Amino acid sequence: MQDVNDYVLFAEVVTNGGFAATSRVLRTPKSTISRRIAALEQRLGVRLIERSTRRFRVTDVGQAFFERCRTIMLDVQQADAVASEALGEPQGVVRCSCPPGLVEVLSGEFGSFLARFPKATLQVVAADRAVDLIEERIDVAIRVRTRLDSDASLIMRTLGYSSRILVAAPKLASQCAIGNIAILSEMTTLATTDEMGEILWTFSGPNDEEYSVRHQPRMTCVDFAALRDAAVAGLGVALLPDHACHEELAAGRLVHVFPQWTTPAGIIHLVFTTRRGLPPVVRAFIDHLAAVFSDANSHAQHASGAGPRPANPAHGTP
Repeated sequence: MQDVNDYVLFAEVVTNGGFAATSRVLRTPKSTISRRIAALEQRLGVRLIERSTRRFRVTDVGQAFFERCRTIMLDVQQADAVASEALGEPQGVVRCSCPPGLVEVLSGEFGSFLARFPKATLQVVAADRAVDLIEERIDVAIRVRTRLDSDASLIMRTLGYSSRILVAAPKLASQCAIGNIAILSEMTTLATTDEMGEILWTFSGPNDEEYSVRHQPRMTCVDFAALRDAAVAGLGVALLPDHACHEELAAGRLVHVFPQWTTPAGIIHLVFTTRRGLPPVVRAFIDHLAAVFSDANSHAQHASGAGPRPANPAHGTP
């Protein structure tokens, strides 16, 4: 009888790009994995992988075989999901990538998810880049973009919106009281980037006006908290997401300057690869975050009296 585990193991080897990487991921001796794949090749009568001490290459037959094995992997995951649902409580590991600037904001919600599901384990990968969900074995990616990705292989769920606003400590903000944004070019700035050098900020203003300013920030950092603290200390004008500084604004430690000038809203959304075979614990994590943002949006709309900005339901890419 054919061993489906060998098919899944072969798919893992190809997905991870080699025996050593697969050994680390599965915590299985490299020699054991190599021996099982060799036995699979012998039984099938074909060479699936060309390998040497320095080279790893999947053959044409191996690539076609891999596509079938990947389907088997999804079916196995779906079977596991059915079994887990029967247990009545989501359990297992959720690997989630999240922009560093959102980790602080969502840390409490990560904790509430774990409290709600005691058998769940959460690994948060803080990364300010678009991770490869398949290659890096990420279940869910939290992203903020002005436009949604156009990868048809990804499923997306919009959670809400984030706006970047100009903020400064009260003393520095007094210099902006004239309302003319052109003065920004003469002021010290703080920017959310990991590179030094000149950068460009572009704003939309009254009557659809546009204003762009090239400047060399005094401090750059992708961590919103660090940049926010620098702004509170009066070190410069910062362009920060509103969610990263709302407490400082409410307490008067920061002031929203040039409020009539805006930047494109960021769409906060979840990205995952498939609904098929989605483990219950991953589905529970997605639903948990969606509920958190839905409640936050409702409270914000009620407090401001503004019209609704609902989060969209799960959808494919446009």
